[in-house]
Amino acid sequence: MRIDGARVLITGASSGVGAATARAMAAAGSRLVLAGRDRQRLHAVAAETGGRAVVGDLTTDAPVLAGQAAPVDVLVCNAGAGWAGAFAGMPLRDVNELVAVNLTAPMELARLLLPGMIEERRGHVVFVSSIAGAVGVAGEAVYSAAKAGLVVFAEALRDELSEFPGIGVSVVFPGVVATPFFDRRGVPYDRRWPRPIPPERVARGIVTAIRRGRSECYVPGWLRLPARLRGAAPGAFHRLARRTG
Repeated sequence: MRIDGARVLITGASSGVGAATARAMAAAGSRLVLAGRDRQRLHAVAAETGGRAVVGDLTTDAPVLAGQAAPVDVLVCNAGAGWAGAFAGMPLRDVNELVAVNLTAPMELARLLLPGMIEERRGHVVFVSSIAGAVGVAGEAVYSAAKAGLVVFAEALRDELSEFPGIGVSVVFPGVVATPFFDRRGVPYDRRWPRPIPPERVARGIVTAIRRGRSECYVPGWLRLPARLRGAAPGAFHRLARRTG
């Protein structure tokens, strides 16, 4: 799909991967609608990219956001939230928030904006998942489950939309990214490997997925290997995961 001149809605655009994607899309000639909760940062990104800022909480304001953004050619569901720790001690409010932000809100935005794409017979939806959604990560059970749900939802939606060849659905699987994500979840990333990658690298993956109509994109690409191992030999994968952390 061509993105020059396309109207693109990006969620979670105030920082990290969302802001990097806004810059990449702007450089490609897209017209941007940027959604986020941090008013100051969001307006700064909008000023830099020539986009329109829409401040709000996706868990409660998705219909308002969709109404202000529609119609769109491309929807990039990037906003996400994390939580790290033992599931047995996780408060229910945090469980509900993670599912709402990472799974329910993207589904709601897609439900609201897909009719316009179907009417035009063209469009693209990108769901930013995580490698945690492909293999599961100890200490991030709910986050992993929500991101995995997003993957299966995208797969089913892609099949459902197969009668409209002009509409694409992509899932992007980032690994560890150097963003404020870990600060917000309350537990810093302290592993020596794999090293965090810059958000601009994920943004390039998102742009490539749209342009080339890819159903899946792993960033970095080697993450496809553990995901495939987990599917082909789950026992071996889990033994290796327990050994390496």
